[in-house]
Amino acid sequence: NVRLGGLGPDYEAVKDKVEKLRQQKEYAKQVKEYNMKSMTCIERLPAKPKVTSSVSRQKALEYAKKIPRPKTFVTRQPEEEVKYENNLSQVLRRNHLPQIASLETLQERHEKEKQVVAAFRTLHIL
Repeated sequence: NVRLGGLGPDYEAVKDKVEKLRQQKEYAKQVKEYNMKSMTCIERLPAKPKVTSSVSRQKALEYAKKIPRPKTFVTRQPEEEVKYENNLSQVLRRNHLPQIASLETLQERHEKEKQVVAAFRTLHIL
């Protein structure tokens, strides 16, 4: 009696596979229930209070007290601004502006630098 494969679905093999899957699911369900029951029986240890945080905080506060504060920039006082504006208005009324002593030397330097730039442009460097 040799049974060869036929042309259609093998219902017996499908039934065996379905039965195995059902048994696996049932076993998994039983294991899960057992684990849930055993977890509730275990007493949990109380958490330790953190003492180190207060100590480290105290150290940080002491360190912060010892550090020098950054210097703040002092802005010009309004009174000084008023004085400066008054002086400027007086100078402008007289049409007398302070003369720059080295104005001529600056003009000469400017002319020389113009010539240098022109020389570079002729050489196509700039």
